[in-house]
Amino acid sequence: MIAHVLVVDDDPIQRRLLKNAVERFGHVAHLAENGLVALDFLQNLSGPVNVIVLDLMMPEMDGLSFLSTIRSMGIDTPVIVQTGQGGIETVVEAMRAGAFDFVVKPVSPERIGASIGNALKVGQKETKSRTGRRRAGIVGFNDIVSASPDMLRVIDLAQRAAHSNIPVVLEGESGVGKEMVARAIQSASDRAGKPFITVNCGAIPHNLVESILFGHEKGAFTGASERHTGKFVEADGGTLFLDEIGDLPLEVQVKLLRAVQQGEIETVGAGKVQKVNVRLISATNKDLIEEVRAGRFREDLYYRLNVFPITIPALRRRKEDIPHLVRVFAERFSAEQKLERSVGISASAMALLTAYDWPGNIRQLENAIFRAVVLTQGDKLTDEDFPQIAAQLPEFRSEELAATGAAVQPSSLEMDPRPRLRHEAVVDGGFPIPVRSAMHTQPMRPDPRALLAAAYPASDNVIVSTDDTGEVRKLADVEEELIRFALKFYRGQMSQVARKLGIGRSTLYRKLKDYGIDPDDPLKEAA
Repeated sequence: MIAHVLVVDDDPIQRRLLKNAVERFGHVAHLAENGLVALDFLQNLSGPVNVIVLDLMMPEMDGLSFLSTIRSMGIDTPVIVQTGQGGIETVVEAMRAGAFDFVVKPVSPERIGASIGNALKVGQKETKSRTGRRRAGIVGFNDIVSASPDMLRVIDLAQRAAHSNIPVVLEGESGVGKEMVARAIQSASDRAGKPFITVNCGAIPHNLVESILFGHEKGAFTGASERHTGKFVEADGGTLFLDEIGDLPLEVQVKLLRAVQQGEIETVGAGKVQKVNVRLISATNKDLIEEVRAGRFREDLYYRLNVFPITIPALRRRKEDIPHLVRVFAERFSAEQKLERSVGISASAMALLTAYDWPGNIRQLENAIFRAVVLTQGDKLTDEDFPQIAAQLPEFRSEELAATGAAVQPSSLEMDPRPRLRHEAVVDGGFPIPVRSAMHTQPMRPDPRALLAAAYPASDNVIVSTDDTGEVRKLADVEEELIRFALKFYRGQMSQVARKLGIGRSTLYRKLKDYGIDPDDPLKEAA
């Protein structure tokens, strides 16, 4: 589809770059140097504009004013906002005003092209076809909804891996979509249409892992009444996906190594080997090299499996994907619930969902949307359909929600993640959220000053201004030390750290990369 894209930016160089990027993907670019010129263009244009790429910081009429104006005029064209500040607060404000997506300057042609493509797909309702394919168990790379550069890099690596039988290890937190990437690799390979067998190694009792993977003959176990075909045999000719492979017992790892090296398995109780042709894709939420050092994972197996590692970033590190995922999930669950029309998403709900960090990643987001679609009484999801999420973001909490006993104390959760309250409520995605007991009217919140004093002795709670020679330290060194301190103090809560430091989340992530700071271990020096 050839789309007409209106680029609104006061910087002539940026306009030219965006024009080239838009035309590179076969679309027609129209240019405007500010919001007033863009409004005049829209009012006098004879044909439709399919997508608007909008800068937020412009003279005469800024991006937010332009966005609010066109929405009040009834123009619902998808708007992709671009900001050079990168702060999540700015993004949330744009989402509240009705933005479809956001990009952070400088933006690559691939990123803007992907965002335009996603906007066009929503207009064409292509998510319905994706829903049907998902039901049939067929997942391709086109079904992976993403607009973030990091995730597009993951897709590129996975597509390369699909062209060979190289062993792949997918690394990432639980819920980031490792199995979906594995299925896409299978669908794009020459094994498409062949068996795709999944085994969750962490969910199998240790005494049954060997039997389930390699099978067993009748009588091999007490009570066994028949021959059991193992997962390797079931996957013969296709792909075996071993999820949470870091949980495999050491004794089973020996047999797995033989299967990987020689393509041979030995059924328990059979006393003979069997040849299998299996593509192996593994996944883990653990650091396998640390497991090797701790003696819990065989080093030889690690190097056999970890030939082509792909790390899938957590959802909180690719917030650009949240708006697209929300729309796709709402479309799919509306179809599954056989609603007359697809449930939409209000601007306030989109802003709320974008601001949240989603510790359970895509799985938690998916479950939250599913719950909201099932329970909503309207034709649009609002922030009131996500009370548990709003309770954890003070800026979104309504007076009614704040007055209820179900409200979470965000500061205490951020300051000390250990459970301090007596009751828990399991909400979106099965994640426990502590709530205040009726027997405890006073919130059990630690005094930040007391926590600071306990975590950091007086000698550690000082950022020194001079170096060993008595000279004033470099500003970058002091900034790095302050960021490390803030990450440790606020227990890695990125929104809280950015807010307290007075910078945007994107700026914070860029500084973490520049200084080589690991947000999960901020005191660890860069290698």
